[in-house]
Amino acid sequence: MAGGEERSETLARLPRLGFGGAAVGNLYAPLSDAAARGVIEAALVAGIGYFDTAPHYGFGLSETRLGEALAGRDAMVSTKVGRRLEPVATSARERHGFVDAAPFEPVFDYTRDGVMRSFEDSLRRLRRDRVDVLLAHDLGQATHGEAHVRHMRDFLEGGYRAMRELRDAGVVGAIGLGVNEQAVCEEILDHADVDVFLLAGRYTLLEQTALESFLPRCAARNVGIVIGGPFNSGALVETGGTLHYNYEAAPTAIVERVARLRRVCAAHDVPLAAAALRFPLAHPAVLSVIPGMATLDQVADAMRWLSLAIPDALWSDLKSEGLVRADAPVPVTRAAA
Repeated sequence: MAGGEERSETLARLPRLGFGGAAVGNLYAPLSDAAARGVIEAALVAGIGYFDTAPHYGFGLSETRLGEALAGRDAMVSTKVGRRLEPVATSARERHGFVDAAPFEPVFDYTRDGVMRSFEDSLRRLRRDRVDVLLAHDLGQATHGEAHVRHMRDFLEGGYRAMRELRDAGVVGAIGLGVNEQAVCEEILDHADVDVFLLAGRYTLLEQTALESFLPRCAARNVGIVIGGPFNSGALVETGGTLHYNYEAAPTAIVERVARLRRVCAAHDVPLAAAALRFPLAHPAVLSVIPGMATLDQVADAMRWLSLAIPDALWSDLKSEGLVRADAPVPVTRAAA
């Protein structure tokens, strides 16, 4: 099979709903091995067949847990490169947002050797000889500041070439970026041939600026999109207490916008989280959406929200209220034949 055909087949097989694996790496709160295994097993039983992870998630913990739970199972997996994991003798209980994680420290490395080493270590933890999608993790100006230029140079001259080699060798089905920043995706489109972007939090009910140039460019280049963070760090699913947005307490403008979104959804008897999960999937470039899952209830909720009947009038009202852009594709209810 030619490389382009294999990439197309890989992306065509991505299901609409996937499993975001940061939580089983103890993001923000610890999970026991048994609890993590239970959540992954519940996702498999529910029919979720795509699992996204990264070395950064629990510093190998997420990959290790997924590797144990998915061994011998038919599931698609994406993981990431761009950080080496260096052993540490002692460490704080919480580091980089992960609690009781593995005893390693992540070090950014987008060079060819760094990417190859990271990939080999991931395969070992995942107990696999290949992955379906490999993503360069957390490139971008907002993440790296002045170091962005150096990291981008390392990636384009080294890591990206390594990823292409892995794709050409058949040990990776498709390659791209896994990031929180839209701008770096557009920068990569100017310099590289990628298959897919995993973009977290930037095309949601709260944010649709990606419609201006990014999503049209992806559609024109036949680059697929996986949407991470469909709830914007919890803002679109949390129902009480402090709302979170972009991994921190939400500013007043976001809190007020979420309240308006919630009121419109309530008028149609639709949970805001259901609308948030379904909205990105209406765009033709979006292949899959991967909310984080840490509990059995979150797995069940995601499956229920994915299949919930949402009236077309909800989307019309969101647009008329200025809460969804007029040019945003929205899900359409198809009448029974």
